[in-house]
Amino acid sequence: MEILLQQIINGLVLGSMYALVALGYTMVYGIINLINFAHGEVLMVGALTSWSIIGLMQESMPGTPGWIILFISMIIACVVAATLNFVIEKVAYRPLRNSPKLAPLITAIGMSILLQTLAMIIWKPNYKPFPTLLPAAPFNVGGAVITPTQCLILGLTAVSLAILMYLVNYTKLGRAMRATAENPRVAGLMGVKPDMVISATFIIGAVLAAIAGIMWAANYGTAQHTMGFLPGLKAFTAAVFGGIGNLAGAVVGGILLGLIESIGAGYIGALTGGVLGSHYSDIFAFVVLIFTLTIRPSGLLGERVADRA
Repeated sequence: MEILLQQIINGLVLGSMYALVALGYTMVYGIINLINFAHGEVLMVGALTSWSIIGLMQESMPGTPGWIILFISMIIACVVAATLNFVIEKVAYRPLRNSPKLAPLITAIGMSILLQTLAMIIWKPNYKPFPTLLPAAPFNVGGAVITPTQCLILGLTAVSLAILMYLVNYTKLGRAMRATAENPRVAGLMGVKPDMVISATFIIGAVLAAIAGIMWAANYGTAQHTMGFLPGLKAFTAAVFGGIGNLAGAVVGGILLGLIESIGAGYIGALTGGVLGSHYSDIFAFVVLIFTLTIRPSGLLGERVADRA
């Protein structure tokens, strides 16, 4: 039972990070029907930017509390990631908005490879140890343990999701997003500026991805130029699993995917004496995904976005 409880905690932490990234995928898809495969690289840029800022602050301001350094680095990383995603949308995706669906898809894949290469040039290809800025002593919860960093991940995810839900459902920008998702041409006739709404969507998604990237690096203690590929792929899987285009579906899909992966890697691995362990964690997630989409192709919660005229 302690093993199961520990894996549930680990799964919630992992699923929270998946959910943050999946929201960026599902928001962009919901508005312009585009899968931004460069989104995982935005996560990577956020993590590496934070790593660089932390190193500079530790050298220039020794003695500064770790949580202040982490907070400042997170703010700067979010700004950098948001600027990057804004430029990506304006330069790479906007000119192809009315092109055949295959053109922006290929562009997104190319942008992902380009960002990885640029990051490798800027930050070098070696793995970088992400400093531990929060207390390392774990808390005991019913025989399982959870670290302060994992508590921060859960807290940041909850706050971020609450702010996003409020933004989408109760603000002027949120109404403009929903109107643009329904029909961008009609929304434009009603005074909404679709280009501004789409850019804002990319910026919000980048901020969530940057937060997830920093928390990913802090949780696993390392950052590298390819670190965004697998979390980005898993987050895309979570978005499809929950129902692409549905915000609640992205959250549910992310949490469930994290739980499935964690329990499959830890709990089932322990029962089988390590035969099925962490090296096969991806199998559990994608088998369940394939099984789910075979039965319900629209995902667990379906897609809320209306078909465009």
